[in-house]
Amino acid sequence: MELKWTSKALSDLLRLYEFLAPVNEAAAARTVQSITAATSTLLNNPRIGERLDEFEPREVRRILVGRYEMRYEIVDLSLYVLRLWHTRGTV
Repeated sequence: MELKWTSKALSDLLRLYEFLAPVNEAAAARTVQSITAATSTLLNNPRIGERLDEFEPREVRRILVGRYEMRYEIVDLSLYVLRLWHTRGTV
């Protein structure tokens, strides 16, 4: 399985870091590291996340990484990270 980040997901990751870093740069780095580390788990177990039926027939899934939701899509032998955002307790 090959990992690919969409431009929106990369933008989300950068925006997250830039939001957190002025308050606590170490925490910002840890958060980004935990999110990127979660992709290793996904590559080994791509269907571990909850499938989101509203995207049928696409195979879009989500996982929670701490307080952040990561949406991703499985297409053939590729896993695309689609978006990231803070859940704000809405999940």
